[in-house]
Amino acid sequence: MVRQSKKMEAIPFSPIRKIFAEVDKLKSEGVDVIGLGIGEPDFDTPAHITDAMVEATRKGATHYTPNKGIPEVRKAICRKLKEDDSLEYDPEEIICTVGVSEGVFVSLSSFLDPGDEVLVPDPSWLNYSHVPTMNGAVPVGYPLLEKNQFQIDVNDLEKLLTPKTKMLVLLDPSNPVGAVQEKETLENVAKFAIAHDLLVISDEIYEKILFDGRKHYSIAALPGMRERTIVLNGFAKAYAMTGWRIGYIAAPAELIQVMNRMHMYLVTHTSSQAQWGAVAALEGPQEPVAEMVEEFRKRRDYVCERLNKMKGVSCLVPGGAFYIFLNITGTGKTSEEITRFLLHEANVAVVPGTAFGACGEGYVRISYATSMANLEKAMDRIEKALESLLSCACPA
Repeated sequence: MVRQSKKMEAIPFSPIRKIFAEVDKLKSEGVDVIGLGIGEPDFDTPAHITDAMVEATRKGATHYTPNKGIPEVRKAICRKLKEDDSLEYDPEEIICTVGVSEGVFVSLSSFLDPGDEVLVPDPSWLNYSHVPTMNGAVPVGYPLLEKNQFQIDVNDLEKLLTPKTKMLVLLDPSNPVGAVQEKETLENVAKFAIAHDLLVISDEIYEKILFDGRKHYSIAALPGMRERTIVLNGFAKAYAMTGWRIGYIAAPAELIQVMNRMHMYLVTHTSSQAQWGAVAALEGPQEPVAEMVEEFRKRRDYVCERLNKMKGVSCLVPGGAFYIFLNITGTGKTSEEITRFLLHEANVAVVPGTAFGACGEGYVRISYATSMANLEKAMDRIEKALESLLSCACPA
């Protein structure tokens, strides 16, 4: 019998995908399940982006491209980074990746050795914990706490620092909590990273999905940070291009040189057609992005208002992304228990907070990237199920 490698023994199948599989099974049995789990805009890719991809394909964009991507898309990314984030990069300091997922794998795997430690937000997108493990490195979770508005506390980072600490990961805005880090917070983190000579990965995929006048700041733009920061970003969330699988890495040339070698052996390059679509996304009209964000804001406001009126649960109003991290401690149930309860009693699928780390216990993640009609129906179902649960919890 063939045995899996030891490094894979510690890597579980995604708990998020397990939930999706269970939802699919219930739907196949005729159950009307509303999914509030998937982190994907429910909008189609804007037509001008799709049209650009089709036109490029018809003109022959069906061949290999440079490993880092076509010059046109890398130049467009550089212009975007300068205009939006005050970051100066040369096109040779950009790698187009197969989504941010590949960027995460490449950036961590290129610099972590067995035994190295990397500081990872807890809770955070699970790839940031499992990719280091695949490399024999150790993910060390630093807490994002509701009492701190999910802002990073440098004192927590200091407590976790060891001689083996090599890297620090930021997700801003955050998946799963939806928090946007304040500039002062990032300045404190930057001072910490410089003082301890840490390499920083800044995942900024949700940067355009911001609410209430909030502004995104890239930590790479702060003094002393460009040379030690790997910026990850892409097109999936802001431009509703999840299925296109295109993202990018921006970093100093000496870091890019290392990562491009790994990228080359992993995938050669990302889809040529997707690259031309990305050019159109960056250089075409941005109104579709603004319209989508405004719709997300309306949904966020509605869902937060409904949830905060329900018994046993509460939530902060998130400043970015399209997630709500719902505090369910008042139900007396664990995250896993309430997830299964809502799935089978309310026919609403959410994700347990523990899928994102130990600090996720006591929470579930709700995605409001679905129609208002679905959200209204889901909130009615959740409210009814919670009322039933809590009324049954009364003393005999």
